[in-house]
Amino acid sequence: MNKDRPNIVVLFSDQQRWDTLGCYGQKLPISPNLDQMAAEGVRFEHAFTCQPVCGPVRASLQTGKYPTQVGCDVNNRHLPLKADTLANRMKAAGYKTGYIGKWHLASGPNRFDDGFDPYYGIHPVPEELRGGYDYWLASDVLEYTSHAYDGHMFDKDNKPRFFKPLRYRVDAHTDWVEEYLEKQTKDDPFFLFVSYIEPHHQNDHHCYEGPKGSKEKWGNYEIPGDLAGLKGDWVEEYPDYLGCCHALDNAVGRVRKKLEELELDENTVIIYMSDHGSHFKTRNGEYKRSCHDGCLRVPMIFHGPGFTGGEVNQNLASLIDIPRTILSIAGTDVPEDWQGINLQEAVGKDTGREAIFAQISESHTGRTIRTRKWKYAVAMPGGGDNWVEQEHSGEIIYREAFLYDLENDPHERNNLVADPGLADVRVELAELLKAEMAQAGETVPIIE
Repeated sequence: MNKDRPNIVVLFSDQQRWDTLGCYGQKLPISPNLDQMAAEGVRFEHAFTCQPVCGPVRASLQTGKYPTQVGCDVNNRHLPLKADTLANRMKAAGYKTGYIGKWHLASGPNRFDDGFDPYYGIHPVPEELRGGYDYWLASDVLEYTSHAYDGHMFDKDNKPRFFKPLRYRVDAHTDWVEEYLEKQTKDDPFFLFVSYIEPHHQNDHHCYEGPKGSKEKWGNYEIPGDLAGLKGDWVEEYPDYLGCCHALDNAVGRVRKKLEELELDENTVIIYMSDHGSHFKTRNGEYKRSCHDGCLRVPMIFHGPGFTGGEVNQNLASLIDIPRTILSIAGTDVPEDWQGINLQEAVGKDTGREAIFAQISESHTGRTIRTRKWKYAVAMPGGGDNWVEQEHSGEIIYREAFLYDLENDPHERNNLVADPGLADVRVELAELLKAEMAQAGETVPIIE
């Protein structure tokens, strides 16, 4: 056992709000295993995505760069073949690497002119587009190859592996995670990235699909403050959504138990997080792609060597920090051009970080920063994915769209962007946003 190189297991959910966990305030017993993990490890109270949509944020997690830097600023953009990926870096550091679950980084229009089939939503992901992972059991768009109680993924030989009959998807997924863990030894460190699709809505059924009985079991919930009184589909969908989250929590318990049985637990770092949240169609016509905390804020819990003691960390944290942190945990060098900070160095300390930054795409082209007090967001005129066109025009123009006073309006119900008394605040935040955009390699824009 090499304690300088602990095993690393990432447990990654899809579209999960931070407040679905008891340790973040959920009143129902949704997450006993994650709550225990937080009580023993380090929970980041203020954690956020860097892009509230599936493909782009996954590109960031696999490359350590913002989506626009990778060329994956919208869904259906595969990673560049020569991308400097997390898996390749971990292999160079002596780790065995594995990926199980939803990938969402192979399909899409042929942006890089490399001759690949433009769509792998229902077909196996070729080895060249797997980001460098050795062990592979995945679907590019898992919601296209499965439902709550049926489906399959593809192994490294492009052969389908089907869920056991009547097995809930989270449970079937975790069966394969346990299978992977059972093949590991104490001699060689491993890095396993587990990408669940829950609680993401089932696209072709237009709803969230919790385990059977979820509506009855979780129907007596406390309405989140950012949803109360707003239209959307949360009234009918939230119980099933919570059912999905409870199933994920059971999976966490199974993974931790398996690591303990294999005597791998003391030298394994577990990271639990989600790609973004869900605002249940209250802020726009779908579940994400907005600057609001309902889809920006995510759970983030670390457990294992270097992350102990039950700390509730108050630093602002971002998913862009995860790749740098993983390489640092592994004790290997981090590329100079990778973004974010090492969250190991945030444990027990104040990082001094003023704001987190997020890019938004598809529904509109937007940029946002969140400080402890303010949420400030701008949008490009015209809507849609027009970033590329403007980026090559030589002049980037955004317009102010949202300003929220989070101290007095934590549920973001009162947009102050037109308040003349806050003009100086907006000027200050605009400069901070421009600095974050420049750090992300973007052209510094004009903000109207």
